[in-house]
Amino acid sequence: MKIFLLIVICCACAATTALAQTTNAQPFTRIEDVIYGRKSGTALTLDVFQPAKPNGFGIVMMVSGGWFSSHEAINPTLFQPLLNRGYTIFAVVHGSQPKFTITEIVPDIHRAMRFIRHNATKYGVDPNQLGITGGSAGGHLSLTMAVQGTPGDPNAKNAIDRESSAVQCVACFFPPTDFLNYGQPGEDAVGVGILKDFKPGFGPRSDTAEERQKLGREISPIYFVHSNQPPVLIIHGDADKLVPIYQAEQFVERSQTAGATAKLITRAGKVHGWPEMITDEEVFGDWFDEHLRGLKPATGK
Repeated sequence: MKIFLLIVICCACAATTALAQTTNAQPFTRIEDVIYGRKSGTALTLDVFQPAKPNGFGIVMMVSGGWFSSHEAINPTLFQPLLNRGYTIFAVVHGSQPKFTITEIVPDIHRAMRFIRHNATKYGVDPNQLGITGGSAGGHLSLTMAVQGTPGDPNAKNAIDRESSAVQCVACFFPPTDFLNYGQPGEDAVGVGILKDFKPGFGPRSDTAEERQKLGREISPIYFVHSNQPPVLIIHGDADKLVPIYQAEQFVERSQTAGATAKLITRAGKVHGWPEMITDEEVFGDWFDEHLRGLKPATGK
């Protein structure tokens, strides 16, 4: 967990700098602890951030670092640029490791997407045009939804479960995409190697090499890339040692080969998080404007 604590510190520093750099912050209304599901006797919640001048589109924010998630980790400063553009933000808290593994966390995100889509009219957003964003583990979960969002069950008793969990646009930071080829071909990181400190998130299936191969394919977004996936933007630092930029490069290359829209922006010398990430949220905003709202792309980005 030492690495995870370093991530938290880095993100806190980035948030402080971001607050100083953000200008003309537009007001918003925050609705806290909206229950989107239940798990093991506890509530799964999300917070809704509604801008004063909504543009009618929603973006789902993955509150996740090292597949750890908490209500206290929600920091609106980090997505203020998106609020300024009128996006309604749904900050989703999922079941956390070490209690829950990645394979148990992913269903939470499917449920959150179905809940948001079912209640889109209530929150004033288009149910057919939802974006998703996050960083690190949150980026991994964002890409998982990009390539594995599924239609709802038309025969489900619960109306929420009849909704699709698909997303229509993705912008994320430094996501793991292939745990079986982590920093180079053949490098196993399924709870071992670089990610050994995150083993609880991978669970007991990461105990043997044979099981790691199976689990790695199940939880790595790269193995589910397809031509009809939504447009994906990844921003990644080329000095990142926790999630090597090789992860983003390989995902984007495979997506483009499949005929999907995918783009990688490299930040030279940046590691796993950097103070200027608030300006990159503006780049995310341009991506969502173009691919979610259908607006003409900004120049010089």
